[in-house]
Amino acid sequence: MTLLRLRYVHRFRDRHGRIRHYARVPGQKQVPLPGAPGSEEFMAAYAAALAAEPMPIGSSRSKPGSVSSLIAAYYSDVSFRALAAGTQGMRRAILERFRSDYGDRRVGLLQRVHLVTLIGQKKPFAARNWLKTLRGLMQYGVAAGHVKSDPTVGLKARRAQAGEIHSWTETEIEQYESHHPVGSRSRLAMALLLYTAQRRSDVIRMGRQHIKDGMLTVRQQKTGRTLQIPVHPHLAVVLAATTSEHLTFLTTAAGEPFSAAGFGNLFRSWCDDAALPKHCSAHGLRKAACRRLAEAGCSEHQIASISGHESLAEVQRYTKAAKQEKLARAAMATVTEAFPVIEKGTSSGKP
Repeated sequence: MTLLRLRYVHRFRDRHGRIRHYARVPGQKQVPLPGAPGSEEFMAAYAAALAAEPMPIGSSRSKPGSVSSLIAAYYSDVSFRALAAGTQGMRRAILERFRSDYGDRRVGLLQRVHLVTLIGQKKPFAARNWLKTLRGLMQYGVAAGHVKSDPTVGLKARRAQAGEIHSWTETEIEQYESHHPVGSRSRLAMALLLYTAQRRSDVIRMGRQHIKDGMLTVRQQKTGRTLQIPVHPHLAVVLAATTSEHLTFLTTAAGEPFSAAGFGNLFRSWCDDAALPKHCSAHGLRKAACRRLAEAGCSEHQIASISGHESLAEVQRYTKAAKQEKLARAAMATVTEAFPVIEKGTSSGKP
């Protein structure tokens, strides 16, 4: 058997003049091949090299048993790779920050008190994402035998207060629209957010190819769900007035696709141009869209069919508030009719 028939086998002469052979399979450690080429021991080592698992990303710079090595192994596990692309990106960003600060520490020494301190320093929404990310990491670590117990068990992040992300009011929507006319990129951005109730990560990927027979097809990056959303008449007007030669409706000034963060920053500047307060954000328009649907009398399931919320808990807050206002107005109208206001100086008709 010649070496030419053996993939990934390399030969070189060492400093003593002896010929040595190694298997260099992509993504794996270099494996020495003992004995003469074609011999039983040579072929056994070669077969083992081909069957070896790929090295996890980052393992070459990680000490065994460290937080860094656990993160590297987690990236290659099915529990991480099965996550939606957007979730993977968010969790990878968190894990790389965690690796930067604690990567050299032994994962077996990581205790609950350390995570309580770390997560407690984050704002509510960030704390929730950090906890979910670290819990996924530690659950993998326990299942794979890297750690004996999961320090995130029973750990809860501080709940965000309802309404912490501001839902745009009708006055704020009108103020933005009065400053950004139909036909502008800034007005298009608002219309896509407000009339589809989608996240900015989904809005930046929308294009004319996604609209057919008056329906907009959206595959949510975060959840992986595919939605069919009727195109609102006002959105249709804005789209018709906005020229686009690209695959996505929204592009940078250079005609390139937006990143979610880049779009968020630009949208913030558009809000500043309209003299809107800092609490007005792209995500706040998603909430405003849900609020409008609730105030129009839509049920929780109807709202979720457009917004794509997996849990109805968030949607129920909108419908509950809308129902409360509607009931309050009806109650006040009833009591006003039953006990009409009598102006001063007039007679009630009673003796």
